[in-house]
Amino acid sequence: MLKKYLDAAIQEARKGLGSGGIPIGSIMVIDDEIVGRGHNRRVQQGSPILHAEMDCFENAGRMSAGDYQRAVLYSTLSPCDMCSGAILLYKIPHVVIGENRTFQGPEAYLRARGVELEIVDDAECFELMQKFIRDNDSLWNEDIGE
Repeated sequence: MLKKYLDAAIQEARKGLGSGGIPIGSIMVIDDEIVGRGHNRRVQQGSPILHAEMDCFENAGRMSAGDYQRAVLYSTLSPCDMCSGAILLYKIPHVVIGENRTFQGPEAYLRARGVELEIVDDAECFELMQKFIRDNDSLWNEDIGE
């Protein structure tokens, strides 16, 4: 199942890249069903907050606290501080991260707060980001606040 859902997040990342954005994708799964999908749309929407995870939360829509607490969030890249805050706010218990070599968010903090992190170190996730950064380093630096 892990591969199936990570592949869905990678599809979202490719969708973002194809529409002129940063290739990061995210999906939310509850009870083995994808309930939300998102990709980084900061560029496309001129938004300071539409990282893939935030877009995924938005597209999943309003849910009960119990729903969030049964969710697994998949992201092709380690979530940043902002996205990690949403994970903590809604008490998402499990996050699967495609790769964290390109960028590592506050993973130790998430773990300290009880979130189970699963780092896959997926080659496709890594290569998508490396190629994007080689071609768009200033946009990447903007995305991570540098």
